[in-house]
Amino acid sequence: MQSLRFFTNADVAAALDYPQLIGALRKGLADPCEAPVRASHALPGDASLLCMPVWQTGQGVGVKLVTVFPHNSEKGLPSVAALFTLFDDATGQPLAILEASELTARRTACASALAASSLVRHDAKRLLVVGTGTLTAHMVRAHCVVRQYERVDIWGRHPDKAAELARQLSEEGYPAHAATDLQTCAQQADCISCVTTSTVPLILGDWLKPGVHLDLVGAFLPTMRETDSAAVARARIVVDTRAGALEEAGDLLFAIADGAITEHNIHFELSDLLHGRGHRQINSEITLFKSVGFALEDLIAARLLLSNAIPA
Repeated sequence: MQSLRFFTNADVAAALDYPQLIGALRKGLADPCEAPVRASHALPGDASLLCMPVWQTGQGVGVKLVTVFPHNSEKGLPSVAALFTLFDDATGQPLAILEASELTARRTACASALAASSLVRHDAKRLLVVGTGTLTAHMVRAHCVVRQYERVDIWGRHPDKAAELARQLSEEGYPAHAATDLQTCAQQADCISCVTTSTVPLILGDWLKPGVHLDLVGAFLPTMRETDSAAVARARIVVDTRAGALEEAGDLLFAIADGAITEHNIHFELSDLLHGRGHRQINSEITLFKSVGFALEDLIAARLLLSNAIPA
């Protein structure tokens, strides 16, 4: 019997680099799988428990358990904690257990970057990341794999956190700057990546210049949103999965409720991009990628990690 492996967040960080994971997602997300819409349970204190199962022939069976505690930053702790369990799909035997916070952050950022490779203008120069949580640095690193940005602005409700992140990323070689005026930066950006748990719009439709790409990642519940309905109405919409978006994507659900769009305005899924459909057609088009999390991304990342790992 194959031994059960355990991987820490540090193991995941060491084994999953952004270009390789983007490549694995580009290949793996093009193939069909079974991924029931995740179960989401409300916990006390505005916290959430998520359960995400997935299976794909030849790749395995996986289940991820995630807790989201939005107020953990006040305790100096990350807001998201997770475990991922990988099973063999031919025998049902467990292969690996992963601390999945790092896995989640990296696959989320790389999925956004993968979508951006088809949706962001090729001459894009400015990236704006809204939010200063765990995902922010990952978003910068992943997006900079697919486009060579000349300036990266980071905005958050706490300017000191934005300044510290900008300093750290600058030391890594990225052209990062702390932003103080969100509206001005949004009006100048070619790509805006939002990674917050906001319940009120942060990015407004009136701010968007022609050709901008919106990457909406943070809001994962119907009650959360990072944009107003006007922003959504101006964009051509791509989602990670239609089923997940219609269940959980607050940005889109609020816009539907407001009459700004209908379900028919959700034009493409990420898999469509990988099959050559739904790419940016003209430079002036505003595009939007909304992700709420797709369990197949975790499965692909876990398989890549296992293949990269030194045998026990």
